[in-house]
Amino acid sequence: MRTVGVEEELLLVDPDTGDPKALAAAVLAHVAHDDPGQDVFEKELFRQMLEFATHPQSDMAALAEEIVRWRKEAARHAGGIGSAVAALATSPLPASPSLSVNERYQWLAERYGIPTWEQLVCGCHVHVAVESDEEGIAVLDRIRPWLPVLRAISANSPFWQGQDTSYASYRSRVWNRWPSAGPTELFGSAERYHRRVADMVATGALLDEGMVYFDARLSARYPTVEIRVADVCLSADTAALIATLSRALVETAAQDWRAGLPAPGHSVSLLRLADWQAARFGLEENLLDPVTMRPGPAAQVLRSLLEHTGDALTRCGDAERAEQGVAELLRRGNGAREQRRLLERTGSLRDVVTECVRHTQG
Repeated sequence: MRTVGVEEELLLVDPDTGDPKALAAAVLAHVAHDDPGQDVFEKELFRQMLEFATHPQSDMAALAEEIVRWRKEAARHAGGIGSAVAALATSPLPASPSLSVNERYQWLAERYGIPTWEQLVCGCHVHVAVESDEEGIAVLDRIRPWLPVLRAISANSPFWQGQDTSYASYRSRVWNRWPSAGPTELFGSAERYHRRVADMVATGALLDEGMVYFDARLSARYPTVEIRVADVCLSADTAALIATLSRALVETAAQDWRAGLPAPGHSVSLLRLADWQAARFGLEENLLDPVTMRPGPAAQVLRSLLEHTGDALTRCGDAERAEQGVAELLRRGNGAREQRRLLERTGSLRDVVTECVRHTQG
């Protein structure tokens, strides 16, 4: 059974006003004092962000429980210094990001200028175990057209600097300003993948391999495929669903590779359009069908995803969990829909943030 791990970035906010607060160092100091040796939480690019990483899990129920646990622990530690955490992929309120003290982050700011300072965005990265780099590349080549569907499911960033962007996932539009971000062409082999990464770093435009921000990549730290398209999800249940579907996609791709089935040959141009469609509308309108690259209702495309991964979901014991998760998601909507629903009800973006703080704490 493939193991899965999840990394989530949370936004640190003032519990009363909802404004982002640059308190990551203080939160991490509180963690170190209360839980010596705790290695789950880390700082991120900006001091208004806090990241945690789960342990690798083969049981999706256990992974879901761990996501909830670390969200609650993040909230507890933030509360200990008068702050709060919110699972928001962008700040609904205007923000002035404060860079963390780190030579790497300073290099990014000097190299890329304003786009770096506009990267106060929070994502969810899913690591799925693979047996080798060759299997990993076979997986990356075959999951490409399905990644925009995960983007749509997770979409949780409709607001930016106090305005409605008209997007469900505006985080993805901000993130794609990095020159190495986005979908990739087919690699075909691990050797070609590593050569491409080395060539990209050799240009000098990137600091190192860690800056290869593909939508999905081989992890440089773990024997995993790292799927990076998701917004941090407002609901922990949605994050667990993304992880469940990610493992099923990886398992399905690996099985297809072993069976000698070719990878879909969609061009990067089409994949970018599919990703834009998912970011713009989330689950509210059509998505591009990953097989045909033609528009289809979001519910129908999600059904196609379940069918595509059905055998893998069954083998992993996740079929019922995935079916129920998708049904619930379609009923209540993703984080973008919930944020807009909260704004319609309260009339205040500050109230949206404070309500999302409560959502994050479960």
